Amino acid sequence: MKKVLLLISSLVVLLTLTACGGGEKETKIKDTLVVAQGADAKSLDPHASNDQPSSRVSSQIYDGLVSTDGDMNIVPALAESWDQPDSTTTIFHLRKGVKFHNGEELKASDVKFTIEGMLASPQTHHIIEAVDKVEVVDDHTVKIITKEPFGPLLHHLAHTASAILNEKAVTEAGDDYGQHPVGTGPYSFVKWDSGDKIVLAANEDYFLGAPKVKNVIFRNITEGTNRTISLETGEVDIAYDIEPIDKNQVKDNEKLELIEQESLSMDYIGFNFKKAPFNNKLVRQAIGHAIDVDILIDVVLDGAGTKANSPIGPKVFGYSKDAKSYEYDPELSKKLLAEAGYPNGFKTTIWTNDNPVRLQIATIVQDQLKQVGIEMAVEPVEWGAYLDGTARGDHEMFILGWGTNTADADYGLNALFNTANIGGAGNRSFYSNKDVDKWLDEAKSSIDPQKRIEIYAKIQDQLMEDLPVDPLFYKTMNAGINKDVEGFKLNPAGHHKIYGVYFDQQK
Repeated sequence: MKKVLLLISSLVVLLTLTACGGGEKETKIKDTLVVAQGADAKSLDPHASNDQPSSRVSSQIYDGLVSTDGDMNIVPALAESWDQPDSTTTIFHLRKGVKFHNGEELKASDVKFTIEGMLASPQTHHIIEAVDKVEVVDDHTVKIITKEPFGPLLHHLAHTASAILNEKAVTEAGDDYGQHPVGTGPYSFVKWDSGDKIVLAANEDYFLGAPKVKNVIFRNITEGTNRTISLETGEVDIAYDIEPIDKNQVKDNEKLELIEQESLSMDYIGFNFKKAPFNNKLVRQAIGHAIDVDILIDVVLDGAGTKANSPIGPKVFGYSKDAKSYEYDPELSKKLLAEAGYPNGFKTTIWTNDNPVRLQIATIVQDQLKQVGIEMAVEPVEWGAYLDGTARGDHEMFILGWGTNTADADYGLNALFNTANIGGAGNRSFYSNKDVDKWLDEAKSSIDPQKRIEIYAKIQDQLMEDLPVDPLFYKTMNAGINKDVEGFKLNPAGHHKIYGVYFDQQK
């Protein structure tokens, strides 16, 4: 009897193993993608917050009227087409049958509600301030009228903050909407464990087709090395923003891949035109030639950047590759200082916030300027006080960055260099050039792309001659991914799309 029972038991085990073996592939099929980023979202209401961690999640939940491809060209999204009957009017024709995650059908009234909400929000008003009014033509046609011709309109409507909201969902949720978002995007909101993770589920009825990955979890892993460790252990599938000290760890792991791409961000050293000697162009140009940017890129960024020749980068519409680049030339720097009346240099200070990368930059630049006779003290300032002080003009030199997230030159140049934006609005150099002001207005009020390109080239030439800021480099963004993840691409604006990502089950 024992032998019979043993035989039966063995057969059961064998059948169980065989069944498991037959379904082994099924048990290994992954349907959940885990993404790690360095901070939790603040709100999933696009009108309530414009920060990167929030936008990276929101961009999976929502769609805009238009979007951008990998080269930041405008492509259709919720609007399948659009017409511009005159220089201030754009008529958008919406896709029919598109559903929000709550089952409501997308209507032109939702677009009107969204744009008017942006105009009323302090966080998003500046993105869409050119809009005068929005008119509903019918359920699937909406007309947007600007105060004057506004060339960058489509790029501003492609901004993540311009995502189309459902009026009913926003109204019903009230102040809690940011924790209960409803969009038309490829993934719908499931839950948010504050400080830990946000869970999304595939929208099977998505108008471009159901996503390949059924669930997405965004994990909040603040410390960079911990993100890399979680990637190595398989706890996460994609880790955003691998830190320079961890990059080789990812590169050397045969199960992982590090992908890098130039971003839309530019880091710079600025000069306060209100204070001598920085009101002297020759002094500013001398400093431009005294800084070895290649060393900054190699030492501080571990190679994750490219030398800048303009305040906007190659992925931005209107960028000019012919704008002047200041090559490292300490002898020329000394000559320019002598011509400016400072043959023995001078003493100054540079402000930076307590960002470790910027502190490193300031320290290296301090040593480089010393070689041409400039004694520069590094003054770290708390972020809030830094913004207030540079808005008032308390500083002499300063380090900051700017991201042209719309990928249009207007967003990258107007805030930093228009006289109207002196101070906290963005122009912390207190730079004023009437020609540049005029050209900026001409460029944004034109709807002729070629004309805009020509004007922006002229602006960049003038800015690199005047040098209100010395553009240092365009940062390279990155992500570490497990090699069984396919279809993931970096977005130059940093709002990487999960739609189209899938697992290669053979890896």
